[in-house]
Amino acid sequence: MSKQELVALGRSDGNSACCPELVTAPLDEDQAAELAKLFKALGDPVRLRLMSMIASRAGGEVCVCDLTPAFDLSQPTISHHLKLLRQAGLIDCERRGTWVHYWALPATLDRLAAFLEPSQTAEAPA
Repeated sequence: MSKQELVALGRSDGNSACCPELVTAPLDEDQAAELAKLFKALGDPVRLRLMSMIASRAGGEVCVCDLTPAFDLSQPTISHHLKLLRQAGLIDCERRGTWVHYWALPATLDRLAAFLEPSQTAEAPA
């Protein structure tokens, strides 16, 4: 399991408020590189579906035993995709007996949402 700490881009303070400056100013090279890793991890249809299944799950987490049957892929392939999502910092997991349970990391999803949210100044006039 990765123990990396993810730093929210465009925030000068440590609070969890939204970071509007992401969409009001161009990204610098480091910010672009960090966001590109997240988007690259989501750039595969299988990983995007896995992320959707994990993030939308009632209770906030899902067992890998519930994810694998949804795909026509081998268990090692699913585990590889989950590993890439984990390495990108989009999900985390915990082994419980035989099974591994996954959950989405809200702070990372908030970063993506803040980046994708249009700024008030960028909206087209009516």
